[in-house]
Amino acid sequence: MYSVFTSAYCKYSLLALTGAALFLTSNMATAAKTQYPLTIKNCGRDITFNKAPHRVTTVGQNSTEILYSLGLADRVVGTSLWFGPVPEQYKAANDKIAVIAQNIPSFEGIIAKKPDLVASQFEWQIGPAGTVASYEQFSELNVPVYTAPADCAKDNEDGGDGVRKGMFDIAMVYQEVADLAKIFDVQDKGDELIASLKAREAAAKTKITGMENNVSAVFWFSSADLQLDPYVAGKFGPAAWISQTLGVKNVIDSAEEWPTVGWETIAKASPSVIVLGEMGRRRFPADDWKVKMEYLKSDPVTRLIPAVKDNHLPVIDVQTMNAGIRTLDGLEKLADALVQYGLAHPQATH
Repeated sequence: MYSVFTSAYCKYSLLALTGAALFLTSNMATAAKTQYPLTIKNCGRDITFNKAPHRVTTVGQNSTEILYSLGLADRVVGTSLWFGPVPEQYKAANDKIAVIAQNIPSFEGIIAKKPDLVASQFEWQIGPAGTVASYEQFSELNVPVYTAPADCAKDNEDGGDGVRKGMFDIAMVYQEVADLAKIFDVQDKGDELIASLKAREAAAKTKITGMENNVSAVFWFSSADLQLDPYVAGKFGPAAWISQTLGVKNVIDSAEEWPTVGWETIAKASPSVIVLGEMGRRRFPADDWKVKMEYLKSDPVTRLIPAVKDNHLPVIDVQTMNAGIRTLDGLEKLADALVQYGLAHPQATH
């Protein structure tokens, strides 16, 4: 491209200048600044910002990583609810930021950081039945709470992980990125991130061109105890979206986000694949994927499940099974695993 341009400089100089002018005009249009005060509709509430926040606390790793992806690590004063390490490119910045709690923070711990915004991943922590606090408790202190749209699409009134009325859509994650970019007046970075995520989504969908008959799956997040029923992905959550997108049946029929389902019930469904959630958290023994693997291969019920007998047990980060920018990692990795197991037909290479 450059050599063509230089060899015909005189002929095309005017055209090039015109193109450059159009490029600059286009970028100026996309870089429109946020007009404050800004009011955002979030989870049925109006939250207003008189200026871009400068002291943000986060509850949930996805909320934290979106801010880092938007170049806003310098605005984050405290984090909480970690499932594993951050991507390597954010490690240096993350190491300088206080961790309020590795797991669920306290209301007092968040407020001690004097935030002007709390970015929250889950309503079961901050919301109508929040274990940390309600929206009203933060509102009384004039601290706005922005909650991931994908989470408040669920019914979270009864606490816990909530119940979905319809299938998760990755567009909800794109909305979260766009909202946060607008709140912080970094729309160009938001547009770039969304474009990158959409490109990955499109590419992942073309990794496979077809499936073998009756491929089915279960996504095992963890278990409070190995002698208790496991937490598995319900039929409408992000993991179900991943399986549906790839043409795989999720054998779990519950609308709960993470229902507990007995292994006898799962065994009767004969899943072709059991996805083992990987995380750095060690709240329960089964948080460790190796413990999951050992259990499946040794238990008299689970070891007879087709997925276990055929060793179709991909290990995938649990964050891909929650709504967030890492959900696309799960889409990509499960597609690769299905091809590896011979359960899916890969796209032809030329």
